[in-house]
Amino acid sequence: MDLKYSIAGFAVGAIVGLTGVGGGSLMTPLLVLLFGIHPSVAVGTDLLYASITKAGGTIAHNIRGTVDWRITAKLAAGSLPAAALTLFVLAKWFPGGIGGAANVISVALGIALLLTAVALIFRKKIQSWSLSHHGGERDPRLTAVLTVITGAVLGVLVSISSVGAGALGVTALFFLYPRLPAVRIVGSDIAHAVPLTLVAGIGHWLLGSVDWMLLGSLLIGSLPGIWLGSHVSAKVPERFLRPALACMLVLVGTKLIAR
Repeated sequence: MDLKYSIAGFAVGAIVGLTGVGGGSLMTPLLVLLFGIHPSVAVGTDLLYASITKAGGTIAHNIRGTVDWRITAKLAAGSLPAAALTLFVLAKWFPGGIGGAANVISVALGIALLLTAVALIFRKKIQSWSLSHHGGERDPRLTAVLTVITGAVLGVLVSISSVGAGALGVTALFFLYPRLPAVRIVGSDIAHAVPLTLVAGIGHWLLGSVDWMLLGSLLIGSLPGIWLGSHVSAKVPERFLRPALACMLVLVGTKLIAR
């Protein structure tokens, strides 16, 4: 185990506990930019890291009855096939397999971070716009189709960059289901993230882009970090946290795209 990775895991876990933003938005760029980890290994390792940490959140939400499994199933119907297809394309179409797609992964990660920043800043406005224009009365069949399509888009993004299952997924669900309580949207999104990140993570493992020692080091630090951040979050104003985090994601995303 490497202490520096555990410290990084603790810091990211604390921020996740404070803001609720998925660890991929922070952990993957940290591994790539600060520690020089190969982008494909950073993404693959972070995907399994996310599946383990979010499994606990899913259990907690399910016990409280705040998971809408119908929405989760529709998202998964789009995301899981899309994730498998994306990894197949990355492995077959790039010289050297997924390891040869470093530039594509870095750019995709940067774009995903910029989209996450937008989602953080405009989430409430997007929800309000959807509520005022559709009033929660959108055709259920159209909503179901759009949910599956949303899942497919998330499947591609998450498989390439490990980013998207958190802030982007929640923002999309706020748009599609504006009358659904926020806690059920968050619970459904976390529940969907578990099979998505697990399937994508296993795919990366089979392609040789998972570092198990790195994964263990991150988990040792992040689990207590998430616990601490969750307990402190009630004392820190969200109106300061989210804009600051969004600015950081814009800077990091821009740096990744320009590499």
